[in-house]
Amino acid sequence: MNKVSPSILAADFGDLRNEIKKVEEGGADMLHIDIMDGHFVPNMSFGPGIVKKLREDSKLFFDVHLMIENPEKYIDAFADAGADLITVHAEATKHVVRCLQYIKSKGLKAGVSINPGTPAVMIKELVPFIDLALVMTVNPGFTAQKFIPEVLPKIAEVKAMLPEGVMLEVDGGINADNAAAVTKAGANVLVAGAAVFYADDPAAAIKNLQNQ
Repeated sequence: MNKVSPSILAADFGDLRNEIKKVEEGGADMLHIDIMDGHFVPNMSFGPGIVKKLREDSKLFFDVHLMIENPEKYIDAFADAGADLITVHAEATKHVVRCLQYIKSKGLKAGVSINPGTPAVMIKELVPFIDLALVMTVNPGFTAQKFIPEVLPKIAEVKAMLPEGVMLEVDGGINADNAAAVTKAGANVLVAGAAVFYADDPAAAIKNLQNQ
C-alpha cells in the first residue's frame, strides 16, 4: 500500500487547522508542507512559525519540503517547528551532503529532491545519506499543475538506485488517473494536493491513492 502525503499548498489557507484535521481523520499517512521562498521557485508559502502552529494541532508525520535556496540556513528553524522529515533540493545548495548530514544530526529523516529537468544521476551519490528521494513531476512553485508523464522513466531510474527502506516520493499533479503509473514505476509515497483537498470526499480520495 502506498503512503499518501496531502500537500497543504492546495488547502484553504484561511482554515488550515480544519483542513489538516480533515485529511488526518481521512487516513493520510503524512502531511506534505511546501516551503517556498520566491527565489528557488516563483512563489512564496509558509515559514517555520506556521509549521510550529500546525504541529500543535496535528500528530501527522510532517513531511517538510524546502523549495528554497541555501536550505542549510533554515534546518534548525524547521526542526524546532516540528518537522519529522526535511527534504532539500539537490539544485539548491552547494553542500548537499553536509546539509543532509545536518538534518539527520537533528534526529530527523532526510530527503533529497530533483526537478523534472534534473537527471536522476544527481541522486546516486546521495543515497547513503537519505531516507527519502523525491522526484518532482511538475516544475515546482504552484499547486494544481499538470503531471509531466515524461518523468516516469526517471522515477524508475531513481528506484533502481535505492536500497530497501529508502522511500521514493513523487510530487506534482498526482491523482487517480496517474497514480497507478507512478507506483508501477517505483514510487511508494504520493504527494497529492488538489486531488485530495479539492475532492468532495477527501477520505475516499486518500484511500483510492493508497490502494493504487
